[in-house]
Amino acid sequence: MTNIKRKQEFEQKERYTPANDKEQELVTAFSLLKNEEDAAHFLRDLMTPGEIEEFANRLRIAKQLMEGQPYLQIAHEVHTSTTTVTRVAHWLFSGCGGYYSVLKRLLRRTR
Repeated sequence: MTNIKRKQEFEQKERYTPANDKEQELVTAFSLLKNEEDAAHFLRDLMTPGEIEEFANRLRIAKQLMEGQPYLQIAHEVHTSTTTVTRVAHWLFSGCGGYYSVLKRLLRRTR
């Protein structure tokens, strides 16, 4: 993570517990995926192409925020609103740690 110019550190402020058995089953389903091919197939069967694109955009926004890029620049590059960038920033820096944990792992793989 030394390559990241963080303007802010993650501080867990939220907790998420699946609200019911259906949500718990979804969480469990994700945890059972064994590789990227399984994940890609599951995502495509679970979501529409537009939904996949939207979630990919959110991850890209989180990555750019961790790199210290300005909100307006991110919004322009990702073709989204600054409101969306602000929401992602909230969850990245004050959420449950999901974005933060995944991005740390992704960045380790790209070194």
